[in-house]
Amino acid sequence: MFDSLNISASALSAQRLRMDVVSSNIANAQTTRGTFVDGKWEPYRRKTVLMEPRERTFNQVLQGQLQTRSELQGVRVTKIAEDQTPFKLVYDPSHPDADAQGYVKMPNVDLSKEMVDLLATSRAYEANVTAFNTGKSLMLKALEIGR
Repeated sequence: MFDSLNISASALSAQRLRMDVVSSNIANAQTTRGTFVDGKWEPYRRKTVLMEPRERTFNQVLQGQLQTRSELQGVRVTKIAEDQTPFKLVYDPSHPDADAQGYVKMPNVDLSKEMVDLLATSRAYEANVTAFNTGKSLMLKALEIGR
């Protein structure tokens, strides 16, 4: 009975994390000193959220078949990965992080791509809120039938 709510709740949590990561990418789009690696500063690296459906074990599927009841599905975040695309080189000899030729390594964050990701994530979050509320209202209507 509560499977639909649990599925929507797992998606809401995953999409919320994705929104946080995209927001972090946007906030650090100009950060040239993101991480300290091998004695040198590197720019911020774009991060992405990897999600996958929750899989059931064989035993869970077997028990679900025997009880004629489906087990919880949904989505889970597997990891937050760093995008390995190369950094952008920008010519700015006055920048404190410029190399000998005057080029600065900038983060591999594309603001237009991040805004599209943020919009898609926001829409997915809204869709899951709607699904959650619909499931909740269906349960309430079912309880009213019993009166």
